[in-house]
Amino acid sequence: MRWLALILALAPLPASAAVLAAARTLPAGTVITAADLRAMDGNRLGLSDPSEAIGLQTRITIHEGRPLQASLLQAPKLISRNQMHPLVFERGALRIVTTARTLSDGAAGDVIRVMNLESRATVSAVVQPDGSLLAMK
Repeated sequence: MRWLALILALAPLPASAAVLAAARTLPAGTVITAADLRAMDGNRLGLSDPSEAIGLQTRITIHEGRPLQASLLQAPKLISRNQMHPLVFERGALRIVTTARTLSDGAAGDVIRVMNLESRATVSAVVQPDGSLLAMK
């Protein structure tokens, strides 16, 4: 048992790397920019590469000085609940465009439920990067 304590005592300590922290208090829903970040020395867990955080949206309020972790960030929401957006249905050469009311929030690539305002039918749609909705087949 003494040899284990000796090995642990002689083992090099892990190098402390700089982690990213909030430069100011970031309310929930804030899209991160370079001005919102600062490097912080220490052995705390968190993101270390600014490209992993810039452009993402905060899930909760992050107070100034708190290290940023991937679990606190999400892709920016392009769609908010109860908004009107174009809904596109495509099958082969057929393309129908109508207006739909969103029933939930969504980021690019998310599948959300929407209500077609013409037929009052509820369908699933994929959020497109431009904010439009593509009805699922």
